[in-house]
Amino acid sequence: MVKNDAGEVVELRCSYDPATRGGNAPDGRKVQATLHWVSAADAVPAEVRLYNQLFTTPEPNATDFVADLNPGSLEVLTDCRLEPAPGRSKCRGGGAIERQGYFFRDPDSAPGRLVYNRTVGLRDTWAKMQTGTGG
Repeated sequence: MVKNDAGEVVELRCSYDPATRGGNAPDGRKVQATLHWVSAADAVPAEVRLYNQLFTTPEPNATDFVADLNPGSLEVLTDCRLEPAPGRSKCRGGGAIERQGYFFRDPDSAPGRLVYNRTVGLRDTWAKMQTGTGG
């Protein structure tokens, strides 16, 4: 990747190897990562709400549960870009967003203003924190 003087990524230099599509190459190479992108010309703007664990502890204090609320339980991303298909659909249903989780269209959505809520994340950092394997 190429960065500008401020340390921001301004360019990606990549190669495409069609033999690795699906994660494995015929010669046994293992793919480390797969890039997914949406064409800027076709993308539709959206707000995405990421709901995380509500409490900081598995057993919140019943008499003072507010003290155990997770201040990061809701993260709102306001400058997202999605493929155009969700914007054209009148369906209120949901679907998967690559490697992030499953999302459902929020009733707050309106023509020209899509809003999606994450219902299930694919990476469960809460479980890792509880078992001590990361987080």
